Amino acid sequence: RRLLDAPPLRSAQFAFVGPAAGELSARVEVLRQGKSALFASVDLSGEGDLATRGLLTFGAERASKLDHLDLPAPDAPAPETCEIFIPEGAGPAFARQFEFRYVAGGRPLSGGPPDFLVWIRHRDPAARSLAAMVALADALPPPALSVFDQFAPISTMTWSMDVLGEVPDDDGWRLMSSRAETIAQGYSAQAMTLWSRGGQPLIAARQTVAVFL
Repeated sequence: RRLLDAPPLRSAQFAFVGPAAGELSARVEVLRQGKSALFASVDLSGEGDLATRGLLTFGAERASKLDHLDLPAPDAPAPETCEIFIPEGAGPAFARQFEFRYVAGGRPLSGGPPDFLVWIRHRDPAARSLAAMVALADALPPPALSVFDQFAPISTMTWSMDVLGEVPDDDGWRLMSSRAETIAQGYSAQAMTLWSRGGQPLIAARQTVAVFL
């Protein structure tokens, strides 16, 4: 109940410790709750072993004389004019919940640069919640796949994100940039940003990905 009454989500960090197999259970613990902020941990376990550990930070809006924004959206044509990035029915099962339109960068297994710039939205027009927006921020495959010369497994190890804006009331299209900053020694570090169609930054995130190639 205390999490249901929590202020808006501001930041989250997740460590994917092991496989989420079998019957899953979640344990939520409030670590500290102050006047404006709430910290909570979330553990997801499967078959008795820890699968994912999360740390969530919530914070109420406060009056401030400061207003600084320096995360501009890249120039991009309208999504309706862009070609399909991942065809409907292709990719893992969860990807079938989204529409993808290619703007620039590489493509999986293309030998291109390890970065994607893609329009993305839920196929379900009712998916306009914060949880739905967070799902968009993690829907693209790791851009390291662009430099693969053959298919090989990958696995997300950590994911952190900052929520920068509220869910817009629009047609649901979001511009997503995902760029691998390093690929070496079996790991890739990548940065991702999600903007609204109007150019408002919504989520900034980072991932560490294990690369088995």
